[in-house]
Formats: sequence, C-alpha cells, structure tokens
Amino acid sequence: MRRSRSEIDRRRFLQITSGSMAAMFLPDVVSTATGASETARPNILWLSTEDISPDLGCYGDDYAVTPAIDRLAAEGVLYRNVFSHSGVCAPTRSGIITGMYPTTIGTHHMRCKGVPPAYVRCFSEYLRAAGYYCTNNSKTDYQFDNPPSAWDESSRNAHYKNRPDGRPFFAVFNFTTTHESQIRNRSKGMQQRIANLAAHEKHDPAKAVLPPYYPDTPEVRRDWAQYYDIITIMDKQVAEKLRELEEAGLADNTIVWFWGDHGRGLPRAKRWIYDSGSRIPLIIRVPEKLRKIAMPANPDAVRPGTVNEDMIAFIDFAPTMLSLAGVTIPEHIQGRAFLGRQKASPRQYVFGARDRMDEAYDLIRAVRDNRYKYIRNYMWYVTRGQDINYMNQMPTMKEMRRLNAEGRLVGPQKQYFEPTKPVEELYDTVADPHEVNNLAGDPDYAEVLKRMREAHRKWVQDTGDMGLVPEPEFDEMKRPGGQYQKTAEPVFWIKDAPPGDGVPVSIMCRTEGASFTYRIDNGPWQLYTKPVRLKKGQTLRARACRIGFRDSKEVTFRVGDQEQTAQIQKDPNHWRRRLDRTDLLARLRKIKEVDGHREKAVPRYIEALGDEYASVRYWAVVGLHTSCKSPDKVELGTPAIEKMLDDPAAVVRVAAAHAFCDWGREKQALPVLEEALSDKTDKARLYAAIALDKIGEKARPVLPAIAALAKDPDNYVRRVVQTTMNRLKK
Repeated sequence: MRRSRSEIDRRRFLQITSGSMAAMFLPDVVSTATGASETARPNILWLSTEDISPDLGCYGDDYAVTPAIDRLAAEGVLYRNVFSHSGVCAPTRSGIITGMYPTTIGTHHMRCKGVPPAYVRCFSEYLRAAGYYCTNNSKTDYQFDNPPSAWDESSRNAHYKNRPDGRPFFAVFNFTTTHESQIRNRSKGMQQRIANLAAHEKHDPAKAVLPPYYPDTPEVRRDWAQYYDIITIMDKQVAEKLRELEEAGLADNTIVWFWGDHGRGLPRAKRWIYDSGSRIPLIIRVPEKLRKIAMPANPDAVRPGTVNEDMIAFIDFAPTMLSLAGVTIPEHIQGRAFLGRQKASPRQYVFGARDRMDEAYDLIRAVRDNRYKYIRNYMWYVTRGQDINYMNQMPTMKEMRRLNAEGRLVGPQKQYFEPTKPVEELYDTVADPHEVNNLAGDPDYAEVLKRMREAHRKWVQDTGDMGLVPEPEFDEMKRPGGQYQKTAEPVFWIKDAPPGDGVPVSIMCRTEGASFTYRIDNGPWQLYTKPVRLKKGQTLRARACRIGFRDSKEVTFRVGDQEQTAQIQKDPNHWRRRLDRTDLLARLRKIKEVDGHREKAVPRYIEALGDEYASVRYWAVVGLHTSCKSPDKVELGTPAIEKMLDDPAAVVRVAAAHAFCDWGREKQALPVLEEALSDKTDKARLYAAIALDKIGEKARPVLPAIAALAKDPDNYVRRVVQTTMNRLKK
C-alpha cells in the first residue's frame, strides 16, 4: 500500500538526517526470477519518436508503410491501450522521467520551470545508483533543467557503446523526424527526403482517410500524407538502431521499447486529451532468455507476436523500468509497473490533463477506461479554437480557420470552433473512436457518466491535482519573487570504513533532496551513492544538484583538508508542503462544483469573493463573469466585481477587469489591465495580455501599452501581443 506524501517526506527526512544517503539512493538490487545475479540484468534500449498516434501497419493501418516497426511488433509485444497523461511533449516527458503526474508535482503547464518536492528524482538516477550506464540522445524537455545526476551522458553523442565494460545500460534515442513541425515542412530538404522514398513508400494524398473533424481539402490531405511519409522515414531510423544493436551482439541481452510521446502533431490531436492526442504506440521486444525477468509468473505473455490489451499510463514507464532492472520502486512514484517482479495488477483507468498550451490557457481533465472517455472542462467557457501561434502555422489549421470564417464547415468539423465547450463530455470510444458524439446528456449513459465522474473526482483529490491554482499564483508559491533557490555546496568528511585502498570520503550538503556527482582528478563524472576511496595526492571534485534548483558550484577535497559535516535542512515552505497544510484545493474543487449552473450559481460566487485565498476569489470572479448573462444578473454582479478591481492579487484584478470590459464598463477596467501589463510576474502579464486580446476592439485605447510588450522577455506574452496587434490593425 502506498504511503501518503507526508509519510514519505518524514521517512526520507529521517533517512537523510541519520546519514543514510545509501538508503535514499540505492534501492534494493535483487535476483531475477531466473535466479540470475545482478550482472545478468537486462540492457534496455528506448527508441522514442515524437508526435505520432498508433498510425502504423502493425496497428492495422493500411495507409502506413512501417516495415521495421511492424517487424519489431512481430518479434515482441504490441500494446493497444497506452496513454499519455498529456497531449504535448514537455508535461508528458516530465511524468515519464519522474513516474509522477505533472499535476501533482507542478509541471503541468507547457514550458514551465517546475520545482518538484525534494523526494522527486529522474528514474534514471535510481538506475545509475544500481549500476546501470544511462545515456540520453538527446531530448530532455522535463519542465526542469536536466540534472547532472540523471545521466552518464546526455547529448547528441550519447551512446551505450561508450559504457565501461560489464555495465548494463539504459539508452534512449529520440527521433524528431515525426515532430509536428516536419508535417508542415515544405523545404527543399524535406521534399528531397520524401522524394528519396521508394514509390511504394510514398503516401498518395488522394488515398488518405481523414478523421470526420477535418475538412476535406487538398492542403489537409497533403498534411496527412506528409505525416505518414515522415513516419516511414522514421521507420528507417528505427531499423538502423535495431541493426546497430544486432551488429554489436547485444540484441539477445537487450529489451527494446518503441514508443511515441503523444498523439499525432495535427490539430485536435496534439495538445488535446482526446484519444487522437493521448493514445500512443508502444512495442516491447523481450529476448527469450529475459522473458522470465519481464514476466516471472508467465513468460509466454511477452513471447513474439503478442498483443496486450491492458490499460497502461505513461507514468507507468518509470516504475516498470525499475522493476525490470531489479530496483525497488520508491514509494512516492505514482505509476504502476506492468512488467518485472514488481508488476502490479492492471489498471481500470488512465488519466489525462490539459493545462496551458503555449500562450493559451485551458483546464481539462480526462478519465479513460477500456471503452469510455470522460472529459471535465473546467474552462468550459473557452472555445477549443483558441489561437496558438505555433499551431496556427499548420496548413490544416489554416484551412480549418479559413473555412470556419467562411461558414463552410459541416458536422463534426464545426465542433472545434464552438464558442464554448460542454462542462462534461462522455464518449464511447468503441462505437465512436473519433470522439465526436458526446453522450454526457444521454440518459442511457447516466450510470457510466456517474461512475467516470466519480473516478475523476477521486483522482484529482488523491493525487493533489493543483491545476485550479492560477499560474501567476502558483509561480509565486513555487519560486517567491521569481528567485531560483541554489543547491548548497557539498561538504566532505572521512568516514569510518574497513581498511582498503584509499581513504573513504563521504559527501553531503544541507539542501534537502540534493544529489551529488563527483570525479577524481579529471576522471569521468559519477553519481555519488557511497563513500569515495581517495588516495593521497588525488583531488575529489563534487557538485550538488536538486531538481528545480540551481546547481552548486564545483568544490574540491584532498586528503588532509579540513573536514566538515552538514545537517540536512528540511524546507517546510516548499510549495507542495504549504499547499497540503491548507484546505485550498478542497475549496477550489468546491467552487468548481457549480460549473454549468449558470445564474443559479451567482450567490455562491458572490460569497466566495470574500475567500482568504486569491485562487478561490479568481474562480469566483470568473464564475460571475461567465454566469451573469441577463441584465439583472449583470446588475447584481457589478458591485461585487467592482470591489475586486482593487484586489491584492493581480490575477483577480485582471479577471475582474476582463468581466467589466465585457459588461460595457471598459473605461473603469482598462486602466487595471494596462497596469497589469507591467506586472513583474510574466504570467500576470500574460493573463492581462490574453484578456485584452479577448475583448477585441475595446482594447484599442491601450494599444500603445500593448505594443510596448512586443519585446517582452516572455515569449508567450509576445505571441499574444502579436496576435492582438494583427487583429487591431485590420
């Protein structure tokens, strides 16, 4: 049974303060079910690719040309029900590398800089501590800077062939060939790569089978065909890596994973948590002699040609890796192993989240079982068709926007541009794989809706989902004043140990959750897990790091130098600890229970305007703004909102000013928004810029202030400003 976060914190703190760094870093290394020793642990090779759905021949797609991946599937296990917890790369990879939901550790907004709790580590660090040589070639994108403790090598030159003799390896190769940007790439170089494909490998746009939510135009078909072309190009890269493994004589000792990081890089897929954005391919090949390690109770479950229907989540990758390597899974990890001696029972549900995507805010949660998908839109009042500059460059997106403006979209094609979203969506993914027929209001599905809604409610509560905390408020919580904390410098002392070659030197620092890398003289950097034997005349160099903190500077020690010790300083003010000591999340969930009640919810929102928490006041203002549609309700909400124009929190003031602009009181509200454009917090400026963009022509009086942000240090602020300027120049 998993312990609570507070229990985990307490246990780890006691380990550290008692000097038990090994207890923290060195999980148990156990024998496998075959009785093999740790030296027989499997190598593991990850071949990851970007922005693809299971659009492969082995998944039954007749349009696809993927012979290498199809062959790999025939030699291994094809997993049909694997889902990302996000529809975009950075939050996805944050969850993969930590085994935790980004909504728990605060890495859920696209391109944010997280400060996870002290116990959170990259799972590769546990593998390194257990003796694995870990390489990454070369994408990180974890929502925090890549810590030195995570990898032996992380670069375009990183490779398992560089490992010392006898070391098992975990190696990642990431293919960017299939990235969203390459679908729209019409450069001579890309067109030449496609031209180099054999005739039977090229995809005829006329033969493409488009989803029902896309308009059928030549540009859309060309995007669709090029998406499949670059998958075929990527397939050749997979073939090359598998050939390289074979030629190195390592194929019989290596478990191979092939997977995509989220759904296809096209509109209404990437960035979304419909299946088109969250369901991904996963193929795992387990050599015969390693099958008892992978599935001790049933080795035939991973024999060649197997199809697995279990529900698997991306956060399950980390614990599964540790399980395969014989490393005890740390208790804080939220994922569940699906292979190895620590295999858990199959999941009933997988979960997903959509938060800020580049410069556009949304807040959506999803629950999926083996048939039904439940979606909860917390920002139901926001259209799916928000402007995202990067996404708008896709020809398919341009076609969708053009035809929508011309009133020429039909049927499901119009869904993307509906002005609002339902509060709840429910889809039968068997009968309706494209998720276009919302069953949430169908009485025949009332019991399914109730069950899925409860699964969602329990998940957000149990995992401490903090997505309802507005990002400007959260940024101040996690990094007050925008200041990064710095990991304390390592200190050294001589530790009593049995006689041996050299003096045993221990390394420690006062920063809770710190990891250490070291080297002797100019040797390779290594992960510190136990005292280092240092000879006279040698120099021990060490540095400390913690995820979300700045690394310490490098310090040195020689035998004879003055020793020091350090007491670990537990940080009671870390945002997660402070948040968990309050009832803020419960209050936020409570106020969002009245979403969709419209005018009936007005008294509840007015009451919540007096809440002690700015986050609750923010949602109360938003609730009033979106619920007060009739003149009498606007009249009722106006004096309540007016008070919030002077709220201490910028995010509340911006929300109140936005409401006033929509209610015809822009003369009073525009100065508030203009002032917020110069807020020291970049996300407060972003909120203000978005509000001004949404009010359209009413923002014209403050156009000079908007234009002044064209060179704002925050990229997303600049993007919103550019969109607004383009609109107001028309």
